[in-house]
Amino acid sequence: MKIPRGQGMWPAFWMLGNDIGSVGWPNSGEIDIMENIGSEPGTVHGTIHGPGYSGSGGIGAGYTLPGGAHFYDDFHTFAVDWSPNSIQWSVDGNVYETRTPADLGGNRWVYDHPFYIIVNLAVGGYWPGDPDGSTTFPQQLVVDYVHVTTSGSSGGRTGRITGYGGKCVDVAGANSANGTAVQLYDCNGTAAQQWTVGSDGTLRALGKCMDVTAAGTANGTQVQLYDCNGTGAQKWQQGANGSLVNPNSGRCLDATGPSSANGTRLQIWDCAGSDNQRWTLPS
Repeated sequence: MKIPRGQGMWPAFWMLGNDIGSVGWPNSGEIDIMENIGSEPGTVHGTIHGPGYSGSGGIGAGYTLPGGAHFYDDFHTFAVDWSPNSIQWSVDGNVYETRTPADLGGNRWVYDHPFYIIVNLAVGGYWPGDPDGSTTFPQQLVVDYVHVTTSGSSGGRTGRITGYGGKCVDVAGANSANGTAVQLYDCNGTAAQQWTVGSDGTLRALGKCMDVTAAGTANGTQVQLYDCNGTGAQKWQQGANGSLVNPNSGRCLDATGPSSANGTRLQIWDCAGSDNQRWTLPS
């Protein structure tokens, strides 16, 4: 969308819980995908509102265009990637904020049910203030498209991930403890080799996420199992030549060595298109 300009303008792209009629606001939850006030032409905000953190107490962050650019000069893509326990905001594909239940200070996470979408342009209000002599009219909020995609859950595909030497990606010892090694092993159909491809970019097994240790970005940083927390250390994207890329580091999932021996630890490494970086996901 392309947003308007000027003091007092308040364009918004947001969502409300569909149970607002029965539980009221903010118990229904509110997800602000994008809000802008005209006095900040280069900045937009992404915020959540719920019980105990609503109105001026909403939890959010801003994104500012680089180089002093203004949002009204061109179209921009505003998005959230929303899974049951994580909401991630982006502008033009640049992720700038992630929120999980851990951010709420013990308050209730109310983003586990359907929401509906609102796009509107307000003029004036407590946040932007009223228009003044510098504000020109008419103004318009121009929407090119609104797209919604969903898997209906945290993931739509579950099965084994195969890699180097035809071996499977495996949780060592089928142990779900934080820090358990993710390795290569003979495919055996156990739960330790059943991975769900999440709509939020995660790969999940035994109720936890495939994680780059300590959110490291260096070559050789090992991959482990860890509580799902919505961080970039747990995001994966399919890349070229069958690779799995961790966008946080820009590096690929890699079988150390390269080796296909049972117990070979998985790590991140510079993407090279080599066989030890090729992976087949569940179909």
